[in-house]
Amino acid sequence: MLRAQDGVLHVLLWQRAREPHRNRWSLPGGRLRDDEDVETSIRRQLAEKVDVHKLSHVEQLSVFSEPARVPGRRTVATAFLGLVPADVDPEIPDDTAWHPLDGLPDTAFDHERITRAARDRLRAKLSYTNIGFALAPAEFTISELRRIYSAALGYEVAATNLQRVLTRRGALLPTGRTLPAGPAGGRPPALFRFTQPDLEITDPFAVLRPPAERT
Repeated sequence: MLRAQDGVLHVLLWQRAREPHRNRWSLPGGRLRDDEDVETSIRRQLAEKVDVHKLSHVEQLSVFSEPARVPGRRTVATAFLGLVPADVDPEIPDDTAWHPLDGLPDTAFDHERITRAARDRLRAKLSYTNIGFALAPAEFTISELRRIYSAALGYEVAATNLQRVLTRRGALLPTGRTLPAGPAGGRPPALFRFTQPDLEITDPFAVLRPPAERT
């Protein structure tokens, strides 16, 4: 589960209380019940373990099936990418915490690899879909949206370029409302929203890339 907050992309991890890999940090998860599919299972487990009852977006990431990925009996994992908006702060237990992806703690099993795969999936989809809706509040300023995209992509995004790209793709709409002007005065910042609160491809040929390095 990922969230972009305070200019940083975070992942939710819980600390294992028993072996194997006691005290290491792990992605939330568990076993699949006989009466549920995998998406129902992950939503149930998040609701039970970390009080996350509604993700803004969830999709299957990949199947991780290396024979030695966990000690003992072979275990195959189906991993999901779940996203939480920046303004949502779910209640979590004491053994659970949000961790910056650029500074992960000692993780259990292959969970660092899974986390990196989730980050890469998110970054790829920010280039050609409207998946930013799942990271942003329902309404936001362009400055707020720029910070979210910059955190998720791992490099600074220009606010004017971001607004132009998303507007051209039909993904962004002004609400007609503004926030109060800041202490220094000036024009009150306008509020925007995403056109669709569901995932859709907005430009299959476009890719957001980091700025080219100058030589």
